[in-house]
Amino acid sequence: MTARTATTFPPPVMEARRWLEGVTFTNDRPLINVSQAAPVEVPPEPLRREMARLVMEEPQAHLYGPVLGLPELRSEIASQWSDAYGGAVTPGQVAITSGCNEAFCATIETLTAEGDEVILPTPWYFNHKMWLDMAGAVAVALPTDDSLIPDPAAARALITPRTRAIALVSPNNPGGVEYPPAVLRGFYDLCRDAGIALILDETYRDFHSSPQAPHDLFTDPDWSDTLIQLYSFSKAYRLTGHRVGAMVTSAERLAEVEKFLDTVTICPAQIGQFAALWGMRNLSQWLAGERQETLSRRAAVESGFAPLAAQGWRLLGCGAYFAYVEHPFDLPSDVLAKRLVAEAGVLLLPGTMFTPPGDPAGARQLRIAFANVDVAGIGRLIDRLAGFAP
Repeated sequence: MTARTATTFPPPVMEARRWLEGVTFTNDRPLINVSQAAPVEVPPEPLRREMARLVMEEPQAHLYGPVLGLPELRSEIASQWSDAYGGAVTPGQVAITSGCNEAFCATIETLTAEGDEVILPTPWYFNHKMWLDMAGAVAVALPTDDSLIPDPAAARALITPRTRAIALVSPNNPGGVEYPPAVLRGFYDLCRDAGIALILDETYRDFHSSPQAPHDLFTDPDWSDTLIQLYSFSKAYRLTGHRVGAMVTSAERLAEVEKFLDTVTICPAQIGQFAALWGMRNLSQWLAGERQETLSRRAAVESGFAPLAAQGWRLLGCGAYFAYVEHPFDLPSDVLAKRLVAEAGVLLLPGTMFTPPGDPAGARQLRIAFANVDVAGIGRLIDRLAGFAP
């Protein structure tokens, strides 16, 4: 018998970090680490001060809370989401989870039995694939073209009697692309008509290039019959270590989600939830500044890419925290990524970590996570990649 954990691959970010062992970097050429998207800076000082106050003055911050999360935070999400998306979301349709990954895991547990299928566009977010493997579900790859935008018509051809959901990430990890509203509507209509769920991971919604709502799905009065939206506070307020995520779906599904969460974490961490609530109520201007900084880094990648393009590199996608590129070399991306550590002082992830084994597209692609590299650092990154010769 094979253990559930043995059905999937090692965590890619942890594997990539092991490539640093035995490699020396100098002060004049330090490592440029673009392997992970999570912010490495601490939360802003006003939020940290509030969190310190909570530790000393809020008894509930140290106790078990409701399995589905802090009622005030659920209500705040429902209110802000209703305004932002122009639809109707109630507190009873919101759950707080220990990070967005747990929201995805809980969702899959409510949808699938052994051998059921979930369609994932490729390149896919590797943790989604890992959980499907360990849950005994089947990840069905939906290839995308050079635009990295999935096609609802192509997805329709993959639906079988065992299909339970289609899972999308927009803005996309790893591709960076923002799925157009018409594409999201096409997938929603497809899932509704097929009687399956649309899982929409909007972890990076706060860094979307458009100030408008990224879709109108919540305006459908019956949205909760089809849509399951996931979200993360890790990126918005740098609460990575506090593990606060959210799920927006039907109250009926949340009754099933509660079973999973009560068994795994009992309740989300209280301090993180109080912090997320305070952030939502007090840090809108600060978050707007973070969005503008992220957009400036995206622009730096796009405007500075010419030296790489001249050598045959291609920028396939760019947005949120990510640039997704195709390299011009006659070697697979997993080999190239390891060589870039020692020979260019760059740590990034190969496309082979985001595609099925043997996928020729993944062998040509690389993910650059620029969340922790400023505009000047992006220029240095491009210079190093342009200077690499296998």
